[in-house]
Amino acid sequence: MCNPHDTFALLQFKNSVVALNSPPFLPVNDRCSSYFSKTKSWNKVTDCCGWDGVTCDSRSGHVIGLDLSCSLLRVSNNQLSGDISSALCNASTLSILNLASNNFSGLIPQCLATFHSLRALDLQDNNLYGSIPDNFSKGNSFETLKLNGNQLKGPLPRSLAHCTKLEVLDLENNNIYMFPYCLETLPNLRVLSLRSNKFHGVISSFGTELPFPRLRNFDISHNYFTGPLPASYIQNFQGMMNAIKNQTGLKYLGNHSAYSDSIVIIMKGSYMELTRILTVFTTIDLSNNMFEGEIPTVIGELHSLKGLNLSHNRITGIIPLSMGNLSNLEWLDLSWNQLKGEIPMALTNLNFLAVLNLSQNQFEGMIPKGGQFNTFENDSYVGNLMLCGIPLSKSCKEDKEKSPYSTLDKEESGFGWKSVIVGYACGMIFGIILGCNIFFLGKPQMLTRLVETCFNVRLI
Repeated sequence: MCNPHDTFALLQFKNSVVALNSPPFLPVNDRCSSYFSKTKSWNKVTDCCGWDGVTCDSRSGHVIGLDLSCSLLRVSNNQLSGDISSALCNASTLSILNLASNNFSGLIPQCLATFHSLRALDLQDNNLYGSIPDNFSKGNSFETLKLNGNQLKGPLPRSLAHCTKLEVLDLENNNIYMFPYCLETLPNLRVLSLRSNKFHGVISSFGTELPFPRLRNFDISHNYFTGPLPASYIQNFQGMMNAIKNQTGLKYLGNHSAYSDSIVIIMKGSYMELTRILTVFTTIDLSNNMFEGEIPTVIGELHSLKGLNLSHNRITGIIPLSMGNLSNLEWLDLSWNQLKGEIPMALTNLNFLAVLNLSQNQFEGMIPKGGQFNTFENDSYVGNLMLCGIPLSKSCKEDKEKSPYSTLDKEESGFGWKSVIVGYACGMIFGIILGCNIFFLGKPQMLTRLVETCFNVRLI
């Protein structure tokens, strides 16, 4: 049976919202296969544990899960404030709260940050604004925090450092502007997505011995970062160095029975949503910023890396040979930079590389042959005027075919025309010396016998 206190709180919440008949807009990455209002089944007569979207603890009867995603809910017209109803503050036993993909606006209730049992809070794809609550308490249970797709602004609260169990933090598509150095020490953070915000300036570690020790998905693309690539982080991404080696079988982030962690990434050039996140899935996306300088050689130590996107920056120098050690890499995008030099042959060792984009750089020389490089098309190299070789129409000097005649002559005779000239010259010199000996010095017996034997003639 449902706890009466929780029933009252949920009915209060229902009275504060109304359900739309159709979505006012569809987000670019629409996560809802269908829309319907789950609150329609909520009433005083039935047990709340049987309501749509409600999960109860089997022993205590307390509501521990609330999934109202894709319910087309918005704050009712009689509410002066657009905030999510504070009635939810009475449901403090919640472990999962999913209000994603609705039409909520206003501020995030401060009380949600104080729920000690709340493990997953998903408010993505709403119209929430203001700042993120700054009262996350010590000892909280947060494992997943998804606030992406809103209009949140300001710096990230330092109290997020209290979320020591946090595994997934998704803040993409907001207006947040201060990089979260306070999160460097979080021991369990696996996914950090800060894509499409207002972050800016140089990234440099605050001296943490092992910053982001278990991070496996790092996305800070589409911001305004400057300075060198964050080598101090890259060299300490322990979770990207041996994630595959130390794991047997498939495992996913989160172990919630009523909620699965998901994330949208740019995979192989396209936006894709992973509805479940494999713990061994490792990616770095630093694209569409203003990073400059060279690619740090230490990046070659991230042996578990599946995808690397450094495109649309101001990166210079060459591709480090160490990138040939990224044995699990499936896609690599270095396009729209200022990289130069030859494409290293070491990249042909990447046996799983399915997508390569080196376009719009200053590479030169012959495109490597062998391995996955035999599968890439012209698009991988567009805008590099000094490159040559297959698959480009521009051939390299070493690759130009010999004429049919000279090639055939070599194959049939076993030697080339240069060898013939040398032979003629040597024969002529030998003949002159032989003639001089015979006609001016007489007939030396040994030389006479040699000529008579070889040519079957008798010298007089």
